Amino acid sequence: MRTDEVRARVGRILDGLVESGRESGLQVAAYLDGELLVDAHAGRAEGPAGRPLTSGTLVHSFSTGKGFTTTLVHVLAERGLLDYDTPIAHYWPEFAVHGKGRATVRHALTHAVGVPQLPAAVTPAELCDWDAMCAAVAAQRPLWEPGSASGYHGWTFGWILGETVRRITGLTPADALRTYVTEPLGIGDELYFGLPRSELGRTAPLVEGDWAAYLEALPPTAPFRRYVVPNRSVWTTAELANRVPYLLSDLPAGGTTSARAAARMYAALLGEVDGVRLLSPERTAYAAGVAVDGKDLMLVARHAKGLGYFLGLPAMAGERTAFGHHGSGGSIAFADRERGLSFALTRTRLVSPRSDTTARLLADEIRSAVA
Repeated sequence: MRTDEVRARVGRILDGLVESGRESGLQVAAYLDGELLVDAHAGRAEGPAGRPLTSGTLVHSFSTGKGFTTTLVHVLAERGLLDYDTPIAHYWPEFAVHGKGRATVRHALTHAVGVPQLPAAVTPAELCDWDAMCAAVAAQRPLWEPGSASGYHGWTFGWILGETVRRITGLTPADALRTYVTEPLGIGDELYFGLPRSELGRTAPLVEGDWAAYLEALPPTAPFRRYVVPNRSVWTTAELANRVPYLLSDLPAGGTTSARAAARMYAALLGEVDGVRLLSPERTAYAAGVAVDGKDLMLVARHAKGLGYFLGLPAMAGERTAFGHHGSGGSIAFADRERGLSFALTRTRLVSPRSDTTARLLADEIRSAVA
């Protein structure tokens, strides 16, 4: 199928989703063999009377940003600045307490450190205090022996790896991301951890679909609710994501981006994009290979994980050769090694897994076009 036909078909799907009321604002982008294949958008940032989304609109995409953090860590490893099997405490000595001295960078990437939990009464303001949160995470006693199990470190992933990056490079995670990943790729103004204040006007507010209700319906004893998001104020909802202090904070457990920037980053893990490749083919294959495959103690479901990336998610058609990360409410970005394809979807309406068919629909459409 020709590129213009693929773009037209994706555009029609997006328009139909918005016109039906199933979606509010959407961006979707894809690269094939290092070339931009799709860059489409539909809907408005603030409902029917709001500003239309464009390809350059920024959308907070929660844990989709973990893929950015993971990529940054692998770029540093490629440059010889860190080693996966070095204890985190080698770079960050304060982390060693309560038996965490054996926890390695590899354990952090595979959610195996054993510290997925936040302090029970943590507030949004405290989430935005880098030094306080790093100290709190470092002081935690692991729930399991590091490396013995994997359980989604929803928030703490960002501080564990982000502070490790800061100790190694002397740069904040946001500055390190810009230096090593986004500026070389020409997306320094479209892919972020914390936003510069000047970019707030380009950022679309999020709205609730049924994601908050999905969290509400989880039993309070469910590990994700009990440990990862222990009180309502730090649930990954539109209410939190629309707070200006939160958007401005350097929180590498999440990210704010355009779909085209996220797709470009993943494309540069597969090959060259305008002369830039982030990782060697060997390191990409290693990072995207199966490192963990089994029950996740926090998500209480079986998941395959590479080193920092999830493998074979539903939008990836369950294929283990695809790797990336999704975010609360349904955004996702990933690379498909088999097809040389990268894909990203950002959305302004947050929906639960049970009602999210959009990412799979669009990814399937693009996969079928390049088969």
